[in-house]
Amino acid sequence: MSHVYELYYKAFETLRRVREIKTVEDNDRYCAVISETLREHLTVIPRLAMGVLECQHLMRPEDMDKFMNTLLRSRISRRVIAEQHLALTETFNSPWHFPDVKNDLESNADFVGEVFLRCNAREVVESCARMAQKLAMQANASNDMIPKITINGHLDATFPYILSHLEYIVGELLRNSIQAVIERFKDSPGKPPPIDVLICEAPQHVIIRISDQGGGVARELLPYLWSFSKGPYSETRLRNLNQVPKMAATMQELKCPEPATLESATKALHVNNKPAQVNSLSSLTSRPPDLKLGMGLPMSR
Repeated sequence: MSHVYELYYKAFETLRRVREIKTVEDNDRYCAVISETLREHLTVIPRLAMGVLECQHLMRPEDMDKFMNTLLRSRISRRVIAEQHLALTETFNSPWHFPDVKNDLESNADFVGEVFLRCNAREVVESCARMAQKLAMQANASNDMIPKITINGHLDATFPYILSHLEYIVGELLRNSIQAVIERFKDSPGKPPPIDVLICEAPQHVIIRISDQGGGVARELLPYLWSFSKGPYSETRLRNLNQVPKMAATMQELKCPEPATLESATKALHVNNKPAQVNSLSSLTSRPPDLKLGMGLPMSR
C-alpha cells in the first residue's frame, strides 16, 4: 500500500509542476510525462491486490472491497483520460490527419483516440474466443479438450466503446468458461459441450451472455467470487501475485508458455479484419494465462 501511495504522491507532484501548455512542443513534453507516469503505474494493480490480501484481517472484507472499487474506478477514469490525450496527440501528428493527404489507413477513421466507434460485439467475442482457445490449447496440450464457442443473437450490433476494456471483460469470462468445461469433461469420451454466447441489442444496451456447462461455481468460492479478499485462498493468490510485478489489465498481456510477441498478440485481436489498436502499455507487461490471481471478475465489474 505504501508503494502505491508513493507512486500517486510522485505523480501529483510531477503533474502539478507542469506549466500551462501553449504550443505543440509543450504538449509533446507533457505527453512524455504522461507516458512515463503510466509506465510507472503498471505496478499499481498487483500491489493493491497484495495489500488487500495482507490487510484482510485488519478490515472487514466489504470495507476493503469498497476501498478497492472506489480506487480502481478512479484509476481507470484517470488512465482513460491520459491515454485518450496520448492517442489524440498521436492522431494529430499522423500524416493522414492533414486534409490534403490521402488516408491509406482507413481503420484509423473508426477510432477517436482510444474509443472505437463501430465496436461490433460478435467480432470482439470471436477475436477474444480465438485467443482464449489458443491459450487453453497451449496450456492443456490437447485440441480435443477445447470447447467450441458458438455465437447467436443480434450479430450486427455495434456501439462505441473502449476496445481494450471490452476485450479484457469478455476474455476473462471466456477463459473462465473454457477452463471450467475442460476440468469437468477431461475424463469424458468425445468432445466437450460448446460454450454459447448470446448477443442481445436493446435501445440503450448491448448485452453479452456467456453460458457453459462447466458445473457452475463451487459453493465455497461464492462468498469471494466478486471480492478482492479471497479468504482461505488468500495465501495462494498472494504467492501468484508475487509473480506479476506489473499488470495493465489487458487481454494482450496474457502470454502463452511458448515465446509470444506483441505482433502475434495483435494479430489475434483483429476487428473487421483490420488491426485493432493495441494499448502501448500491453507490450510492457506479461503474465502466464494459467496463473490464478482472483481478480478477473472483480476487475471486470
